[in-house]
Amino acid sequence: MHFEHIKLLWLLVVIPIMIVVFIIRQRRKKKLLAEFASSQLMGRLRPDASWRRPIIKLTMLCLGLGFLIIALANPQMGSSLSEGEQRGIDMAVCIDVSNSMLAQDMKPSRMARSKQVVQNLMSQLGGDRVSLVVFAGKAYIEMPLTNDYSATKMFLDQINTDLINQQGTAIGDAIDKGMATLGYGEEGDADEPEWEPNKSRAIVVISDGENHEDDAIDAAKRAAGQGIMVCTIGIGTPAGGQIPITDRRGKIVDWRKDYEGNIVTTHLNEDMLREIAKAGNGVYAHADNGNAAVNDIVKQLSTLESQKFGASQYSSYKSQYQYPLAAGLLFILLEVFILERRNPRINFNKIIRRKSENE
Repeated sequence: MHFEHIKLLWLLVVIPIMIVVFIIRQRRKKKLLAEFASSQLMGRLRPDASWRRPIIKLTMLCLGLGFLIIALANPQMGSSLSEGEQRGIDMAVCIDVSNSMLAQDMKPSRMARSKQVVQNLMSQLGGDRVSLVVFAGKAYIEMPLTNDYSATKMFLDQINTDLINQQGTAIGDAIDKGMATLGYGEEGDADEPEWEPNKSRAIVVISDGENHEDDAIDAAKRAAGQGIMVCTIGIGTPAGGQIPITDRRGKIVDWRKDYEGNIVTTHLNEDMLREIAKAGNGVYAHADNGNAAVNDIVKQLSTLESQKFGASQYSSYKSQYQYPLAAGLLFILLEVFILERRNPRINFNKIIRRKSENE
């Protein structure tokens, strides 16, 4: 048994809550009735009352709700392996991990927002291969090219501003390392025999754009010359923000200062990021609180030509939601038609008594 939306099964916790609420209400109701009249008198005043029927109705309702939740989770059976062609693009994601990414002009911080952008970007990919590059004053390959998104998310969770001691923002070096993960020669040439320029590769740079170390525009032009599209995503605000210093608990204890003792304010350099994207035949997008930036980048990446990665095996399932759906609707329908009180016109005890008297 396999569920397409297994997280929806958490909704089943509603059922025990309903049962607890029912028990509390029944006890409170019984206590109030006991204060009003004795059980014998209450039996005469309410001859059609039934203690079984509310329990039966609750049981029907819980079963119906449970089966409907299972239907929403879409149970699937009949797994079979199918083979298909795997196609997509190769993309290197370069993430700025310099201290300026600790600024909180974009909540909760520039670093946290960068990770959210990458996760949103990956959620819209389908079969594409991804590599991760981190950079500050120097760039390093964090994860080579892969289509294992689970592994990518695991590496992404480990990224922070403590990975690189050498401070700065070397976007040009990050682009070169991104090219290397895509198969291009590390020395800036195409000596490797397997390298063939095509239109199925891209580099996405996520940064505040404060480049101080190298010529990022020249690196983007070099990438574009090899058929690699370079897109940029801006993190932060033009107004800027201060860089906090926190303790082990994450509490802000001070702010980073320059050599003269002044608090440093870091700003988003959108002009630089636009020039890099223009040189790399890509687009620039500002990562605000929505997904507009990711959508713009995905739209631009969709113009690339997909390439064949080889054959892949995948599991196919047949949905079986209709059976728990039918069962759920049936139990809910039964709950509606079952009354909490006995029908005085249909009293089986009287029918049996009259039959005995007639005989």
